[in-house]
Amino acid sequence: MEKMLIVSSSPHAKAKHTTRSIMLDVIIALIPVLLVSIYFYGLRALLLTIVSVISCVGFEWLWGKCFKRPITIKDLSAVVTGILLAYNVPASAPIYVVVIGAFVAIIFAKQVFGGIGQNFINPALAARAFLLAGYSTAMRTFNVPTPGQLFPSVDVVTSATPLELMQNGMTQELPSLMDSLVGNIGGCIGEASAIALLVGAIYLLVKKVITWHIPVCYIGTVFVLTFLFNGFNLYESFYSLFLGGLILGAFFMATDYTTTPMTIKGQIIFAVGAGLLTTLIRLFGGYPEGVSYSILIMNLVVPLIDKYIKIHRFGEGEKA
Repeated sequence: MEKMLIVSSSPHAKAKHTTRSIMLDVIIALIPVLLVSIYFYGLRALLLTIVSVISCVGFEWLWGKCFKRPITIKDLSAVVTGILLAYNVPASAPIYVVVIGAFVAIIFAKQVFGGIGQNFINPALAARAFLLAGYSTAMRTFNVPTPGQLFPSVDVVTSATPLELMQNGMTQELPSLMDSLVGNIGGCIGEASAIALLVGAIYLLVKKVITWHIPVCYIGTVFVLTFLFNGFNLYESFYSLFLGGLILGAFFMATDYTTTPMTIKGQIIFAVGAGLLTTLIRLFGGYPEGVSYSILIMNLVVPLIDKYIKIHRFGEGEKA
């Protein structure tokens, strides 16, 4: 035979995306909110992000060296985890808190379970939950934005976040909707601007890195339930969508391939469940932000969802 036929196992379809290309797209999508956070919180936001990224990459490299595992830092997944972790802490957080969070994210939430593709919870959110429990004061001390000041005063001026004001019924003190959209409010680094986050989200949707199912169903569930449970107040229900980490969580963490269901139907169930938990925590919980905990809890339910929501194999009937 002049031409040899090569037989290989399935799948035979070649995807245009690679792990590295997907992570690179996510990094690009996260850049706008970093620029806005620097404008509102100063260069310390950039410093914490750089420290977080270096720590995550370093811990992943160290794990591979110590346990003679393949070094996977080139796939950029540790970089993405580092950025998302930094976005989940206030700009006033001590540097050591970010380093500890990076250790928890990479070692305990990712590498212990086998590395990328085998972790069952989102590493950045797992680290945030740990830091909220271990360093609650640092994680709940938010700077008042100082637009245009790259080096704000050393004395940290703090204020209640809009979510805390809403939970305590102090709606008359809420900042304007425009301030909430552009990021001129207190919060974590990644909550700096809903508009900047949406720009990055549109980029990911256009590049087909993520689909609309989880973000739309998640945000839609929060809106509907907040409207029903909060006295049918349409304005406050819409306003609450741009507060806290809802946009960041919906588009950048709830869409994580590894920790979300494999099927569209399963993803919708996942998103609705996360939306329900977020609303209950926000309105009735002791802590006004429920995004991170809701996604983590639903991460644990994913195996159960995948077990019962399956795609039938070709030629398989209902009885089979």
